Formats: sequence, structure tokens, C-alpha cells
Amino acid sequence: MSTTFADHIIEFNKNLSYNGNLPEGFEVLNPYLDNPETLTVMQQFYHKYYDDLSGRKFMIGINPSRHGAGVTGVPFTDTKRLESVCGIKMKSAYTHEVSSVFMYDMIEEYGGADFFYKDIYINSPFPLAIVRKTKNGWLNANYYDDKNLFEAVKDFMIGSLKKHISLNLDRSEVFVLGKKNADFISKLNKEAKLFDTITVLEHPRYIQQYKSKEKQLYIDKYILALKK
Repeated sequence: MSTTFADHIIEFNKNLSYNGNLPEGFEVLNPYLDNPETLTVMQQFYHKYYDDLSGRKFMIGINPSRHGAGVTGVPFTDTKRLESVCGIKMKSAYTHEVSSVFMYDMIEEYGGADFFYKDIYINSPFPLAIVRKTKNGWLNANYYDDKNLFEAVKDFMIGSLKKHISLNLDRSEVFVLGKKNADFISKLNKEAKLFDTITVLEHPRYIQQYKSKEKQLYIDKYILALKK
């Protein structure tokens, strides 16, 4: 029996670990180690939508947030949409994540989760959650928030992206979410020659927070880019 796309992703996630150095004040969270149910629902999700041998287009976020993939193990998917759209209930956590709202509104217009995930695979160049210590406690951080942080995780990100590409992803065009993210992915691409073309789409969090009145325009932009 052939190893499916889902099998490869699950294996990748199960073996995820970051052992490199980090600048002071930063930590990496591994959702699959922190909560056993995360591993369970992640496997249910990928077996549901990726249990085939087909290739996919690659969409790249930044790194998982503590309330989205940092809990569910599924990019841009909070527990709310994991249950209401994907039919997978998580008992140990309940999260609402702003980016997930936009992403699933767009997925609905694309044709629904079955159609979307048949065409698209989403992950991040740094596929674990990063947090930063502040006077108010630990908060989400992006891999590019600090120059030393980026330098520390750069090789890990290139290795991670190469592993993703080897899953039978289309490398002729990659869809990068967020303009700042795209600047850094371009740097990695220049060094490692990963993708032929980078198409930049506004990040779902930015759209939800600052451009909500124009949300339909951005949904249309996503769908036009992904379906061409």
C-alpha cells in the first residue's frame, strides 16, 4: 500500500523538533509534545483531506500562533473551525483565532474544505510556535521579529521547506502570506533556490484587523491567484 501525502505530513509533524540556539527571551513551543490531543486531531485532519497521492500547491504562513496551529496542529485552523468546518472536535482546548476566520471564509468561497485542501497545502517555514518573554508574560513572536532570531533559525527553515517540497509540492510557484514574510522567504529562496516564483498575498490577520471592510476583495484576490 502506497504512503499517502497524509502519511508523510504526519511523519514530518511527529518528528518536529528544534534544538538550535535562540536569542535570550525567545522560546519555541512544540504543540505535538505539549498536548497529546493535538497529535490526535492533527492526524484526523490530514487523513481526512490528504489521504491520497496527489501533489498540491504550497501556501506559506509565518509560524504557528499559540491559538491556531499551536493548539490544533493545523495551520490557520482554530478549534472552532476545526469542529464547525472540518468536523473534528477537540476536547482539551477551545480557541478562536483571527486569521482562521478569514482563511475559512475564503475556503468556503473556494468551494469548501474538501476542494481547497485537495489543491492546497499550508505550512510555515518555521513550523513550531515561537514566543517572546515580555513584562506581560509570554507572547506570540514571528521568526523575523529579531535579526538574531532569524539568523538562528534560518538553516532550520531552509531544511524544513526542502522537506515540504519533497512531499510532492509544486515548486514553480509558492504563495506567501504577508509582505514582510515574503521579504524573508525571498532571502531564503535566493540562497537555497527553492521556488521559481513567489506570489505574495496579504496575511489573513492583517486583512481581518485592518481591512475588514474590503475583505471580499482579498478573498477574490486569493481565489484568483490560487485557481489560475
